[in-house]
Amino acid sequence: MAILKTYARLWSDSLDQALPLLERLTGAAPDLRVGFESVELAAVGDLLVIAGPPGERAKYAHASATVVVDDLDEVMAALAEAGAAITTPVAPSPTGRFLYARHADGAEVEYVEWVPELVRRIVHR
Repeated sequence: MAILKTYARLWSDSLDQALPLLERLTGAAPDLRVGFESVELAAVGDLLVIAGPPGERAKYAHASATVVVDDLDEVMAALAEAGAAITTPVAPSPTGRFLYARHADGAEVEYVEWVPELVRRIVHR
């Protein structure tokens, strides 16, 4: 089990407004841009922008980070052993699959297992 990438989360009303500055600051174009439910997501450098109406963004605001892992099943086992609570069970997403967990200390994190193509393209450049 390994953490492949960690994203700080940024909240925005509009990806189109947020991305030009973030591209300039990071010197990079987004690695990915996808819609998920009623929000849009874009990964730029080590930032994950979650954009959409405030009420829709609020559904995801409880997690402080997005952590990309190589094996979500192993992460679930480690979380269970550490007394964490799975607050959103494993579900599919445009990038693979994910879950949300509250650690025993109260930290809340989204864990994501990407499809192999994204791991090759973004992590193993």
